[in-house]
This record gives sequence, structure tokens and C-alpha cells, in this order.
Amino acid sequence: MPGEFDLIRKHFARPVRRARLGVGDDCALIAVADGLELAVSTDMLAEGTHFLAGTDAGRLGHKTLAVNLSDLAAMGARPRYATLALALPQANDDWLTAFARGFFALAHAHDVELIGGDTTRGPRNLCVTVFGEIPAGRAIRRAGAQAGDDIWVSGTLGDAALGLAHLRATGAPGVAGTASAGSVDRAAAAPALDRVQAEYAVARLEAPTPRVQLGLALHGLASAMLDLSDGLAGDLCHLAKASQLDAMVQAAALPLAPLLAPVFAGLSPEQRLGLIAGGGDDYELCFTAAQAQAEAIQLAGRACGVPVTKIGTMTTPRGAPGAVLIVDAAGNPCTPTVLGYDHFGNRP
Repeated sequence: MPGEFDLIRKHFARPVRRARLGVGDDCALIAVADGLELAVSTDMLAEGTHFLAGTDAGRLGHKTLAVNLSDLAAMGARPRYATLALALPQANDDWLTAFARGFFALAHAHDVELIGGDTTRGPRNLCVTVFGEIPAGRAIRRAGAQAGDDIWVSGTLGDAALGLAHLRATGAPGVAGTASAGSVDRAAAAPALDRVQAEYAVARLEAPTPRVQLGLALHGLASAMLDLSDGLAGDLCHLAKASQLDAMVQAAALPLAPLLAPVFAGLSPEQRLGLIAGGGDDYELCFTAAQAQAEAIQLAGRACGVPVTKIGTMTTPRGAPGAVLIVDAAGNPCTPTVLGYDHFGNRP
């Protein structure tokens, strides 16, 4: 059986191009050009909480990096470097080969260098730290929204939550007894999907697309931004609170994948909204912008090949800031069955 350092050399050592020093020493060395700031983010994926036992290793390699790149996208940062720490129950060469293939395919697509990390034996846990570059003072933060700004989201919502609901309903390997990703376990929804719908929804769960190019394109347009990992209802609350505002969202405006829209239509309003606004694992961008920027935002989305949809408005707070009100076409409040995922059971 290969040892720890043999595994690292075989599966994860790559020549560096921008870094001064990469995998193989006690520390990596990187330099930041004048006028740039480093954006740094860490995300951990634990088996049974963030992904199901038995998830395809190649997709898991992709997702391990993708969720971190999504954080960089949310601040308008250009990805540059990553470190990877793995806790593994055993050194399975085939599993590592597939995992590395998925990880590096996405890394190469975004010109990311793996510059260090660690491996150890233990319950499967995957942790990436990413480093991105942003022109000094230009990071798009959560705290910049203004009253009257439009609220936008990229892509479509609820796909991953529907994929997880499908896996639970069909008894996929690794589902029973796990908390899993998002909060679909509390949504009590088990819609029937055909084969094509199921493959699409599960792929959105297991291999999300980080909206890096869109994040870069929104410099000078978005006033505040974050990525949607734990569900729109909960994540938008964080942006609103940071900006000392409330948010009003139109339920009918929430964008759905055309392939899955008929499935959502067959659910009760509460179940539908629970999956779309509270299910989590979307990894889309949610951002605010002045109303005058609407046309430019649509153009930016088209240039990046990513649909963008206006879903609501930032409002002056009525009490403590951070409230997210979702309303139907008549203006009546809608309450999703879940309000977003929280690892320790507290609502946002």
C-alpha cells in the first residue's frame, strides 16, 4: 500500500507556474502584485453532512473545489491558488485517481494552482482553501446594498435540492441515516422525476458550476453579493443584515430550470418554496444593484452565458435589519417549509 507522501506525489503534485513554491515543502510561497489584494476562503465538505456516502469520486473532486471557487466568485475575485486537506478512511488508489481527475479538471478550467495541503486517516472530510486576486478596494462585499436596489440571482434555484429529494426518495446508496447536504430532509418533498430530470438535478447537486466569470463581470455593477450555499431565504438574510436593510422577494420571479419546472408545479406551494428558497446547494450568485444597472447586468449575464433574474428589492428595515419577506403575486407573505440550512440547528 502506498504511503502518504507517495499518494501526494502521485495524485496531487503538479508543477507551479505563478507560485514561487508549491507542493512538497513546509509552506507554499506566493507573491501578490502591486495594486492587488488576496481573497482567501476555506470550505470543508464532510461525508454525511455535505455529500452522501457513495458519491462519485470524480464529481466529488469537482465539487470540493467548486464550492470554494463560488466564494471567490461572490466577491469578484479571480481564482489563483488552492490548498487541499483530505481525511480518508483508507488509501484507495482508484478513488483518489478519480477524485484528482475531477478536482484538476475544474482547477485547469479556472487556471488554479494546487500549492499545498495535507492527508490523514479518518472519516472522509475534504477541505480546500482558495486564494484569489482582486484589485485593491474593489471586492464586492455583502454590506454595500442600498434601499431600492434590485435583487438578482444567477442561473436557476432548487435544482440541487430536488436532486437530493430524488436520491432520498429512491433510496440511493449512502442516503439512509445521513444528514446530507442542504435542508431537504426537513422539506418532506419526494417528487417523481423521470430519468432525464433525475440525471440533471443530481448533477446540479453533485457538480455545481461556480459563477466565476459572472462575478468578475459584476465589478462596477453589483453593490453587494454573496453565493447561495445554504438556501436563498437564509443566505439573503446575511446580505440584508450586513447592509442594514430588509429584502422583499417575489416568489413568482424565482428562476427555475425549464426541465424541472413541471416537477415544481406539481408540488404544494409550501413544498415548492421550501425546495427553491430553502433547499440549499445552489451555488448561484445573489447580488444587488441600483435599478439603473439593470440593462448592463443583463448584458453581463449574456456575455458570460449565465442567465440572471431580478427577484426583488432591498427595503428600509421595519425593525432589526436582515428580514427577508417572500411574497406571492398578490403581495401576501409566503412561508417556505425551510429557511435555509444551519449546521447547528439555528435559523439565520
